[in-house]
Amino acid sequence: MADTENAPQTERVEPVWDQDRERGDEPPRLGTSPGTSGGLLGTSGDWTIFGAIAAVALAIGIVNALSGAQDAAWRGDSSDIGRRLFWEASSIAVILLLLPILVLAIRRMRRAPSLVLRAGIGVAALLGFSALHITGMVWIRKLVLWLAGGAYDFRFSLATVLYEFRKDAVAVLLIGGTLWLLESRRELKRAAIVTPSATAGPSPLPDLIWLRDGASRIRVAPRDILWVASAGNYIEYRLTDGTQHLIRGTLATAEAELARFHIVRVHRTKLANLDRVAGVDLNPSGDFELTFDNGQTLGGSRRYRSSVTAFGDRTTSA
Repeated sequence: MADTENAPQTERVEPVWDQDRERGDEPPRLGTSPGTSGGLLGTSGDWTIFGAIAAVALAIGIVNALSGAQDAAWRGDSSDIGRRLFWEASSIAVILLLLPILVLAIRRMRRAPSLVLRAGIGVAALLGFSALHITGMVWIRKLVLWLAGGAYDFRFSLATVLYEFRKDAVAVLLIGGTLWLLESRRELKRAAIVTPSATAGPSPLPDLIWLRDGASRIRVAPRDILWVASAGNYIEYRLTDGTQHLIRGTLATAEAELARFHIVRVHRTKLANLDRVAGVDLNPSGDFELTFDNGQTLGGSRRYRSSVTAFGDRTTSA
């Protein structure tokens, strides 16, 4: 144990605990994925999904328009492919504009605590989506045809609304199911980033710590620390080669940081590196004395005797 009267002559440094971590080493925040801003369409992946849905909807719309024109030709009616393509395009445009509503509904459903609440959110999203879709595509058609000098008659009736609602229900089911699966996949990726894989094994502990003296730093390997002791407003680090470093701080802070290196409290004012302990001598009073692998010794109090019970098979009673 160093004499605290020599403290002013010893090197006074301050510990630095992993302060040099690069920005890129920080784990992503929960609830976000790499590159996300947290918005409904805040990532390149979201826009890819949007583009894929748009492409599929456009392909289906073109097929529907051509099929309708062919059926009309077989019946002897006017095929009017251009008009039919416009009907499909107006419907697709409104669906894509309403896509963020479906994204928000799916995310709310996934966070809902009960099945009843999920079902309620789903029904509300479907009804709202269908109402906005029907209203939007009708007014787009009316506006475009009015600008072109024509007119559009939706032929509003319960049968017409139910016909459109049936198609909307299918669209919502397909799009919503796709979004649900994609959100599940995204959450699995987030979990894999935040929580290391069980097969990867425990992360290796750092093999050194840094002690700072102003702009200067001293690198110390935890395995080279014999003990750490309180010395007034300072903490003394005693190393295996006999050197010591006196830093400003509290023993409690050092204990919290060094516990992962098996450097634990053995006395109210002392921490000891159990990996360097070669033997423990127990006294009748319950106190004990540690002998390190370099021959140096350190006393411990009975209050912390449980910290060294793992060395019981190597101890001898005094």
